[in-house]
Order: sequence, then structure tokens, then C-alpha cells
Amino acid sequence: MSETKPQAHNPVTTPDTLTALGDLPAGARGIVRYLRGGREFISRLSVLGLTSGAEIALAQNYGHGPIIVIVRDTRIALGRGEAAKVYVEVIRDE
Repeated sequence: MSETKPQAHNPVTTPDTLTALGDLPAGARGIVRYLRGGREFISRLSVLGLTSGAEIALAQNYGHGPIIVIVRDTRIALGRGEAAKVYVEVIRDE
């Protein structure tokens, strides 16, 4: 009989404590913390510069249609389905 070890819980990397990119308003800034999807999807986003730890700013989010983000000084258009799979830690201006 095999014994299972408990998994460590890190609240910083779980989607429960993060916000989906598509839920942020235009002008919001955040840090990419989690990408949900298959290998091809994550690879595509990585090539575009959307990697864990990258700072991101929302340039446009009308609530429908594509979302425009700025990451590493580049504007990128993401579909709503794609944006729903990118979780960020929101940077709050103080």
C-alpha cells in the first residue's frame, strides 16, 4: 500500500487569490502569476512575452472583443478565452 504525501499549499500561485486578465479594467496593471492551459497555449504566450513574473498593463478592455495588453513594451491582442486563462496579481497604486 502506497502512502500519499500531503501537497504544499502556496496561496500566491493558486488561481483563487489571483484575478483573470479579462476581469481587469483598462489601465490596470499586474504581474503574471499563473497560466492555465495546454503546452501549446502556454508556449504561444511565452513566445509573446507573457511569462510568469512579467509585468502587464491593460490598454483596452471594452467587455467584449479582444483585450489589448502591454507586456515588455509590446502591445498584444488576446481573445477573451485566452485572457480568461491568464491569472495576474494586481498591482495596486498607493
